[in-house]
Amino acid sequence: MTALWLRVELKIEIPARHFMRTYYVYILASASGVLYAGVTNGLQKRVSQHLQKLVPGFTKKYNVTKLVYFETFGDIRLAIAREKQIKAWTRKKRVVVIESKNPSWADLSANWFPEPLPH
Repeated sequence: MTALWLRVELKIEIPARHFMRTYYVYILASASGVLYAGVTNGLQKRVSQHLQKLVPGFTKKYNVTKLVYFETFGDIRLAIAREKQIKAWTRKKRVVVIESKNPSWADLSANWFPEPLPH
């Protein structure tokens, strides 16, 4: 008996949206203690935008620029659900979550940028 081998090459194109992406839910704080929760797929870029006051609205108005907490997700739907959950919490609960991972409220983005960005 002779074995017959058939070689088949497939070319499959997978849209970029199917590759694993990382999404972030983050909390920013101001010097006066105002908190803001948001979601993004580019945390460093988004924090930079907040620092430079490029994001109109709440964070610009209240000078909320210090990254004090973030979580990562592989699914945007889960990230959005978590952002909504955090936004619905009391300030006290947000503070507990921040302090569970960042008790000193250090700026987690402090070493991300080569030069200090304008505050």
